[in-house]
Amino acid sequence: MTRADQIDQRLQGLLGDETDVALVAVGGYGRRELCPKSDIDVLLVHRGRKDIAEVAERIWYPLWDDGLKLGHGVRTVKEALALAGSELEVATSLLDGRFVAGDPGLADELCRRASDQWRKGSGRWLAALDRSVADRHAAAGEVAFLLEPDLKERRGGLRDVQAMRWAEAARRVLLPGDDDTLQEAYDLLLRVRCALHDVTGKANDRLALQDQDAVAAAVGARDADALMAEVAAAARTIAWTSDETWWRVRATLAGPSGRVVTRDREVGAGLLLRDGVVELALDAEVAGDPTIALRAGAAAAANATRLSRAALDRLAAEAPGPGDPWPDAAREALVELLATGRDAIPVLEALDQRGLLVRMLPEWEPVRSRPQRNAYHRFTIDRHLCEAAAEAARLVDRVERPDLLLIGALLHDIGKGRPGDHTEVGVEIVKTVGRRLGFGADDVDVLVGMVQHHLLLPDTATRRDLDDPHTAAAVAAAVGTAQSLDLLHALTEADSIATGPAAWGSWKATLVSQLVDRVHRALTGDGTLAEEDDGGAAVALADLAERAKAAGDLVVEASDGTVALAGRDRPGLFARVAGTLALHGLDVLSARVASTDDGIAVESFDVTAPFGPPDWTAVEADLRRALAGRLSIEARLAKRAAAYRRSRPPAGALAATPVRISVAFDNGASAVATVVDVRAPNGIGRLYRITRALADMDLDVRHAKVSTLGPEVVDAFYVVDAAGAKVTDAAYQAEIEACILAELGRGHPAAVGGT
Repeated sequence: MTRADQIDQRLQGLLGDETDVALVAVGGYGRRELCPKSDIDVLLVHRGRKDIAEVAERIWYPLWDDGLKLGHGVRTVKEALALAGSELEVATSLLDGRFVAGDPGLADELCRRASDQWRKGSGRWLAALDRSVADRHAAAGEVAFLLEPDLKERRGGLRDVQAMRWAEAARRVLLPGDDDTLQEAYDLLLRVRCALHDVTGKANDRLALQDQDAVAAAVGARDADALMAEVAAAARTIAWTSDETWWRVRATLAGPSGRVVTRDREVGAGLLLRDGVVELALDAEVAGDPTIALRAGAAAAANATRLSRAALDRLAAEAPGPGDPWPDAAREALVELLATGRDAIPVLEALDQRGLLVRMLPEWEPVRSRPQRNAYHRFTIDRHLCEAAAEAARLVDRVERPDLLLIGALLHDIGKGRPGDHTEVGVEIVKTVGRRLGFGADDVDVLVGMVQHHLLLPDTATRRDLDDPHTAAAVAAAVGTAQSLDLLHALTEADSIATGPAAWGSWKATLVSQLVDRVHRALTGDGTLAEEDDGGAAVALADLAERAKAAGDLVVEASDGTVALAGRDRPGLFARVAGTLALHGLDVLSARVASTDDGIAVESFDVTAPFGPPDWTAVEADLRRALAGRLSIEARLAKRAAAYRRSRPPAGALAATPVRISVAFDNGASAVATVVDVRAPNGIGRLYRITRALADMDLDVRHAKVSTLGPEVVDAFYVVDAAGAKVTDAAYQAEIEACILAELGRGHPAAVGGT
């Protein structure tokens, strides 16, 4: 027995043998789609009974006592129809109405007259529905491509199917086969939503990362990745069908008077722009043209429109793959399509819905609807690649070869979804795909380099000392040419923006630009500008050291974005400063440390204040207390962390994909220091704990860079031992690693599992 049946029986018992009244289930309850925590939407209809309030109380109060959440109303048929005539939500809820208890004739009268009223006002209601769908999509985003989708309200969710069926009740709007396809997708999302209610114990429609494993088990999916792939595929089908449906609705509502009558315009061989969409000409040679699907897509995107359903169906039935190698015209059409930017995304989705994208690019199949269970990413892999290509289209004027930039952006993560390192796998795939697309050997090598090094610039810029000549030299050796460097620079920006807001910002953009500038000079042999870049900062730090020496005391300068200090060098200085900054809610982005021959240490920290500007006077006071040994940093950090955990539960990403702490040593990144890379969960006092461990191991930190990747951080420390040398002894490295793991394990014991 379903939950709707159980509620039916309960209501029937509560109403009893009353006459001239009826209980009518509406909304989701009317559709018999009650998830465990869904509201019970019910209407008590009556024929003007004076005691109807008493009848209603006899029904509602026991249900409230049962802990049920009711959406209820008491109306005559006339009152209900009047309200439905003015409010869209009421009108659509009655379309799903059904008799539950009491007088069946009364319930039938309401439901029949509500449907008639809906059909008679179809033009007005369809326009209102169209507006509500558009507003909801604009506010809620998408189900298919987001990591934590709202299964009900977002684009591609349950509400979209309901809206199409309400539209169908007013006027035939769905095409043959649409209803069956929608029902299959709808059933999947509804089953997942019910399982989500069971798992969370809440009326929750957002499928958060921390709940996905349990929901997958509840619905019998192999794992969370398989579940989210099914959800994404279902939502894509719903969203695409919804877009098609509402486009047709708008065209119908416009009518002949709303259209500008124009002749068919040829937009390519066998392609016509007709009534605002791209159609295939009747005499188009589809079966014999390996370029026609891509040319049709490029024409639609160039005109900011869509391929007609008839054209898509014919292409799906008749169009061949582009072959091996592709004709030049096919490759050029793909580049033209991608060059339209955001207008390419719905066209690529339409081609993919009809299996044409995989027909042209079989390597696409493993990334289709493939989730990335990482809060750093907004989208599934396939959508991320399309978004990256769209972002790259904005940047084509920055590179010599726009075609390589666009294809490289589309394929840079094509190795994901397969076993092994996605970059290594992607390199092998792009070697094959690049040749098949018809690129020459040199161009294929450039594409391979873009995939191989697509993380090189952001990783280096955020984790390495840009003022160290070895940094630019290493990147220059990897990229080889200025053309490849410019392509990687544009790809980095496009990839980062497509990833999500945490992946790109002014700080990161500046660092990457500085790195690219230095690498350009390394490639040309001109390093003079780099020395000029560093001059101002070096002079400022030297001046700070002189002031501290003259005063015989600590000198602190704290302002928005930077904290600098100079004073007598002492063990653990870096850790004490890092801990004090954490106490004041400041995140360290990078740090530079230097010491003078007469024992003055100078430290400069680039910081950000995610919780708002701090009291800089208090920051300076606490720094002085900390360096004098009069501030209990450990105790105060523990208290702050505990308060933060109480006010803000751990992020879902940490629960779903716990970050493992790892430590790595790199002796090739610098000529004078060892770089210690530490990956760890983001958390209060993390930098303090790492640098305290380094101080305990008698290491001197010369430079530090901090990069936050969602719930994970990657910190890089340039260190030397007590003698000022690199750390090359394997046993010593092992002890350093153990010390860092022990320190960080106190805050995140579940994340410690070795390297």
